[in-house]
Amino acid sequence: MKKIYLDNAATTRVDPEVFKAMQPYFSDFYGNPSSVHSFGHEAKKALESARLIAAGFINSDPQEIIFTGSGTESDNMAIKGIAFANHEKGNHIITSAIEHHAVLESCHSLEKSGFEVSYVPADPDGIVNLKELKKAIKKSTVLISVMHANNEIGTIQPVSEIGQIARSNNIYFHIDAVQTFGHLKIDVEDIGADLLSASAHKLYGPKGVGLIYVRRGTKINPLINGGSQENNMRASTQNVPGIVGFGKAIELASRNMEKEAILQTKLRDRLIDGVIATIDRSYLNGDRFKRLPNNASFSFDFIEGEGILLGLDMKGIAASSGSACSSGSMEPSHVLKSIGMANQLARGSVRFSLGRFNTREEIAYTLEVLVEIIDKLRKISPLTK
Repeated sequence: MKKIYLDNAATTRVDPEVFKAMQPYFSDFYGNPSSVHSFGHEAKKALESARLIAAGFINSDPQEIIFTGSGTESDNMAIKGIAFANHEKGNHIITSAIEHHAVLESCHSLEKSGFEVSYVPADPDGIVNLKELKKAIKKSTVLISVMHANNEIGTIQPVSEIGQIARSNNIYFHIDAVQTFGHLKIDVEDIGADLLSASAHKLYGPKGVGLIYVRRGTKINPLINGGSQENNMRASTQNVPGIVGFGKAIELASRNMEKEAILQTKLRDRLIDGVIATIDRSYLNGDRFKRLPNNASFSFDFIEGEGILLGLDMKGIAASSGSACSSGSMEPSHVLKSIGMANQLARGSVRFSLGRFNTREEIAYTLEVLVEIIDKLRKISPLTK
């Protein structure tokens, strides 16, 4: 049976070149980068090389890059770190209603500690409403946190415009770039970002490694206390093999990103056009064009997304119903509900996210199988009219 992986927004396969680059740091150069001996020096050299690569990729200073354990940790550090460090200035945070749970749950946690959070809505196409964002600003606002692109429906947000709004109001601006880092061009100076989160496993690097960009001069508290690692901003011994892999993944992305975006967009559009043309009562979620090159998210009337995913898996195709962090939840996607979708239709959602190793033949096969599955499920669905 064919095995086709179309869940790259959840995690990507480690690129063979990344794996090869990591291997020596498990067994040959295994020193602690904080140690003063030669073993430590070798590890430290690799660590700083990866930091330099990451900084160059987003046009920042290397000392503004802090390695973490995940994108979720980076989001938590950005939001909680800014909130607690700037509490005397204000206690208000602005985010959007369609953020990843790492951002939303961080904000909910702060609300329990006395902070105020405004959740700005998105329009039916999944784009954050800038008028509502401007209206939400108060004298007590210390942070605006909006994702670069939505992890479920792929919509790319107007982050440069948001950066201008934040800067003109002297408010820190955080971007969750977990879905875009390594896939879209990012220049923190052009965008006006003060903080940015990313994760290695979304761009063919290893799991368990992330980073946060913190603009020099930003007033922020560490999330993890202990030693003086990562410029006193993130205690604990660094995951050197993982960080080396992250650096290699970024290096490969900088070399291949534009070409891959063109190829993935062609495959994505082939899938979108095929689904809309051949499956009745099917709907594309999110803006048709302002979306990630690899994201094709759909909703189907009269059936449950879970049934579609099981049918796809039986045919060797891996997809998802949205965020991997929400898998198993019986509730409709908070993103789809936020853009005004009815619960019944939202429950019939499926996300296909393409990657570096997908082919035209795989997309053709997926479309063929999907048509059969939808037809079969609708014939037995009590919702079909």
